[in-house]
Amino acid sequence: MRFFGLKSCDTCRKAQNQIIATNQLLTVIDVRADGVSDADLAEIISHFGNKAINRASTTWRGLSDTEKQGDPATLLSVNPTLMKRPVIDKNGVWTIGWKPDVAAQVLDT
Repeated sequence: MRFFGLKSCDTCRKAQNQIIATNQLLTVIDVRADGVSDADLAEIISHFGNKAINRASTTWRGLSDTEKQGDPATLLSVNPTLMKRPVIDKNGVWTIGWKPDVAAQVLDT
């Protein structure tokens, strides 16, 4: 399972801890420190489109109106912390966020 998030994100830490507690193999990609490959970014955009952008983030609020109108792939490649988190690829099934329905799916509960 691949986990795209930020090590400084409380939601990401909570999700990681819950996943680790189920003894599932987890590969963590910190979008700030590690970056997101072009191929992974394309997958994320193909699955979630504009929903991949976290419009509640400090980074989003700091963008100009012109920048906010940009293509999601471009926005995320320039500002990876704009990604709504976590994004999880579990055997080809992609999820975003950490609401109860996503947690149940990822944790197999």
